[in-house]
Amino acid sequence: MGKTVLITGASSGIGYELAKLFATDGYHLVLVAKNEPRLFLIADELATTFHVSVIPLGQDLTEAQAANHIFARLQQEAITIDILVNNAGIGIYGAFAETDLMKELEVMQVNIVALTALTKLFLQEMLKRGKGKILNVASTAAFESGPFVAVYFATKAYVLSFSEALTEELRETGITVTTLCPGPTDTNFLKQAGVPSIGVVRNATMKASRVAMLGYCGLLTGKLRVVPGLVNQLFLLAIKLAPRRWSTWFVGLLQRSRYDIKLPLKPYKPLLSAYPKTDDTIKSKQLKS
Repeated sequence: MGKTVLITGASSGIGYELAKLFATDGYHLVLVAKNEPRLFLIADELATTFHVSVIPLGQDLTEAQAANHIFARLQQEAITIDILVNNAGIGIYGAFAETDLMKELEVMQVNIVALTALTKLFLQEMLKRGKGKILNVASTAAFESGPFVAVYFATKAYVLSFSEALTEELRETGITVTTLCPGPTDTNFLKQAGVPSIGVVRNATMKASRVAMLGYCGLLTGKLRVVPGLVNQLFLLAIKLAPRRWSTWFVGLLQRSRYDIKLPLKPYKPLLSAYPKTDDTIKSKQLKS
C-alpha cells in the first residue's frame, strides 16, 4: 500500500503544484481547502491522471476546530498520514491601526493555530510509527519585520521558529521537519490579501511549480530549510548584514510604494542610530567635542 500525504491549501498555487508532484510519485492524497468546487475538480483530475487515491476535504481553516475535524475524519476512516504539508496561508495588507481585527485573527488562526494543531495531532501518530515527514510553508517574510503586513510577517516568523525548534526535538526519531520559505510567488495569494502589485515584486516572482519542486526535494531529503531562488537568498543575506532598523525601513519602503506614497531618501537617522546609545558612545562624543 502506498504512502499518503495531507496537503492544506491544495486548491491552487504551491499546494496544487505539490499535490501534482506527490501524485506523480505515486503518493495517495488527502487535499484540504476552503474552495470545495475547485478542490473536487482537482481531486478528479489528479485521480484520473495519476491513478492514485485522492480524498478532497472541504474545510475552512479559520474555524477554531478545523484541525480536530480533519484529524477525526481521517481517524474514522483509518487513513494514515505519512507526510503532512501545512501549506495553507492567508494575509491582510494595510496599516495595522486601520485593518480589520477579525480578519487579522483569521490570519493568525490559519497561519499559526491550524498549522500548530495539525502538526501536534499528526506528529503524535508519526512518533508511534517512528517515521514521517512534515513540510511547513513559511516565507522569506519570516526573517524580517513587515510594516503594513505586520501580522502576516509575524505569523511566518512563528512558523519558521516553531518548525526549527521541532527539528531539534525530533532528532533521531525518524521524523523530519522542513520549512519552505518562498519569496514572491505567482499565486492568488497577493490578490486575496488585497496587496497591490509593484514592479520590484513582479520582477522577483517565481513560478509556483518551481517553488513546489524545490520544497518537495528539500522535504524528501530531510533539509531543515528551503529558500527558493537566488534573488531570495541574496535578499536574506542582505537582511542579515544590514542593521535591523534599516532592513525594516526597506521592507516598509516596498510596502508603502504600493500606495505611491512619497518617502524621504534617508531612513530615519544616520546608520549608528540603529543601535541604542551606550555610556561609552556618549563619552566618546563628549571627548571629541
